[in-house]
Amino acid sequence: MTVDILPIPRQGWDPLPGDGVVGVTGRVLVREEGFFVAELRFAERATIPEHPGANDTIVVCIAGEGFTSVADETSPLREGHQARWPRGVRHRLWTEESTMTTLMIEHVDPA
Repeated sequence: MTVDILPIPRQGWDPLPGDGVVGVTGRVLVREEGFFVAELRFAERATIPEHPGANDTIVVCIAGEGFTSVADETSPLREGHQARWPRGVRHRLWTEESTMTTLMIEHVDPA
């Protein structure tokens, strides 16, 4: 058996695109049929504004702390915790006086 070693799809840290996104950089770690994994870094007072997601998503805080909202509920998100965002439901992720690093795991339906 051979170990299949591949580079990650996007190794560089790039500003996250999107209207209203402030202070967030990211890189794609895995892009496979059915799922997608990205690592995001949030500076102090960074935000991904509220929007409905196209996919079911799990957000894992791997360092620091921030906040998430899903529909009308807001919660702190701290290192070692995860939040789940259902497809089509408005959600947001941000920091205030801290930084945060997250893993975003999205279930992607085949087109």
